[in-house]
Amino acid sequence: MPVHEGLALYAAAVDAARLGLPLLEVGSYCGRSTVLLAGAARTAGLTALTVDHHRGSEEQQPGWEYHDASLVDPEVGRMDTLPTFRRTLHAAGLEDHVVALVGRSPQVAAVWGGPLGLVFIDGGHTDEHANGDYEGWAPHLAEGGLLVIHDVFPDPADGGQAPYRVHRRALASGAFTEISVTDSLRVLRRTGQGI
Repeated sequence: MPVHEGLALYAAAVDAARLGLPLLEVGSYCGRSTVLLAGAARTAGLTALTVDHHRGSEEQQPGWEYHDASLVDPEVGRMDTLPTFRRTLHAAGLEDHVVALVGRSPQVAAVWGGPLGLVFIDGGHTDEHANGDYEGWAPHLAEGGLLVIHDVFPDPADGGQAPYRVHRRALASGAFTEISVTDSLRVLRRTGQGI
C-alpha cells in the first residue's frame, strides 16, 4: 500500500473510531496496514481485529508476481505470514491493541456477532473472495461506520476487477455513500440498511 493510501486508511480509522466499536481488517498479510488501524484503535482506546488465514492470496503463491519465498514455511511448504505479522506488531509496540483472528474470512464472519465501526477489505482479489469478504462482514458494519476497500481499479489494465465490482455493488445497494477516494482506496459510510 502506498504511503498516501495508508494515510487515507489511517484517517478513515480515526473517523470510524468515534463510534467506539472495533475496527476490522480482512487481509492483514504481514501487518503493514494493521499498524495503521491499530494505531488509530490505540488512540481511541479500542481494539483492531484482523482476519487472515496467513497462507497468502493468489498473487502471492509460487510463480506469481508478488511471491516472497522467504515467507514459505519450510516444514509444510506453504506460505505462512503469521510470524512476520506478529513481528511487525511487536516492533510497532501494538500487540496489545490487536486481536488476530486466524482463519478464512467467511468462516470467521459466520461466527462473529458484534457490530463494527470499520471494515477494511483487502483480502483475496478473486470475485469469490472479494464478494465473500463483503457479504460476510458488511452486515456487521454499524450505521455511520466505514467500509474501506483497497485495490479498486476501474480500468482493468491497472489491476484486478473483483474489488472494483464489490465497490460498485456497495454503492448500488443504497446502503453506502462514498466519502473519499485516494487512488485505489475507497472509503464508504454506511447510510442505510442492507448490502
